[in-house]
Amino acid sequence: MPDCLSAQAGNSPRTLPMPDTKAQAVSERLMRQIVRAIEQSGGAIPFDMFMDMALYAPGLGYYVAGSRKFGDQGDFITAPEVSPLFAQCLARQLAPILDQLPSADILEFGAGSGVLAADLLEALAALDQLPDRYQILEVSPELKSRQKSTLEARVPDLLERVVWLEHMPEQFSGCVVANELLDALPVSRFRIANGTIQECFVIHDGEQLKADYREPVTPGLESAVKQLQAQYGPFKSIYHSEVNLRQSAWIKSLAQAISQGVVLLIDYGYSSAEYYHPQRDQGTLMCHYRHRAHSDPFRWVGIQDITCQVDFTAAAKVAVESGFSLGGYTTQAHFLLANGLDSLLADSDPEDVARHMSLMQGVKRLTLPAEMGERFKVLGLLKGIQLNLQGFSMRDMCERL
Repeated sequence: MPDCLSAQAGNSPRTLPMPDTKAQAVSERLMRQIVRAIEQSGGAIPFDMFMDMALYAPGLGYYVAGSRKFGDQGDFITAPEVSPLFAQCLARQLAPILDQLPSADILEFGAGSGVLAADLLEALAALDQLPDRYQILEVSPELKSRQKSTLEARVPDLLERVVWLEHMPEQFSGCVVANELLDALPVSRFRIANGTIQECFVIHDGEQLKADYREPVTPGLESAVKQLQAQYGPFKSIYHSEVNLRQSAWIKSLAQAISQGVVLLIDYGYSSAEYYHPQRDQGTLMCHYRHRAHSDPFRWVGIQDITCQVDFTAAAKVAVESGFSLGGYTTQAHFLLANGLDSLLADSDPEDVARHMSLMQGVKRLTLPAEMGERFKVLGLLKGIQLNLQGFSMRDMCERL
């Protein structure tokens, strides 16, 4: 789920720092599990199954094992850790929604280190607009423990409002926040070779994992690629990319759970036209380890992140089909500025020089085009509520979807 350009992109795996002995042992155990899955499946598994195991295999996958992922000592830094102003702007967007709904919770998917939850609760308390409950859906026991520690240290008086979930709630009313979640959903990779659609499988040659392209078997993949060919092709004679079929399933499940509320999806990605541009012939898959980026998903499985950009057109399309209406689509920079980022910075104490300078640096990273400002987008979805979302008032790019 990282900010891609916070890493040193283009590194060869040979130049990456070596994991410690404990981390290598975790990777080797996960590798053995993946190899067994390949053998049990007749010698190959679809790429999305491999990615699922690499990221989420119980006790061993990247997001559920115990390695540190967030912050300077981890593999990447997310926007909430860049600056507390990120959450304060988000709180200004959530407050009028919470005020309008008779009973409203916040549901955060994948709360990372817990910094966003703590910052949001602090900011909403200052606005006198706390949610009834702050729900966190977290699949990692290690991250859940870290989130509890963060919240206990930062907002002990508000901890009683926090509830951890293991599954999507059956019914929900309020605000849903998913910051850098969709990019971490397993994807199906494909190749178009001289007009023929092939699916990426993962095989083991006796020494290492490798990609192998074969006739598609994943339900829905071939039809999805044919639609892309018809709409955005013709593609090059050899064209690689990916389709996130699980994204659609997740949004449909969310639509079934929400009776009334607003969803904010914050991630890096493109519209479909940009994502599947004929010149983007290698797809968007990227791996992250110790703030370095490279393109080999089979290197150190379980201790590096594997991620892809988000297709926001696909997300918006399935959302509308599932009963949501579009509340807006814009860049992270415009969303934060529309929610008062400049005034929040101006209100900081100029006599606290160190903090003021830190906030200024954070604002630059959150908003500059070469940093997070334009590469990250915000998609707003509404269900059962009529409200103009102020985060999209400065610039709404729904026409690009």
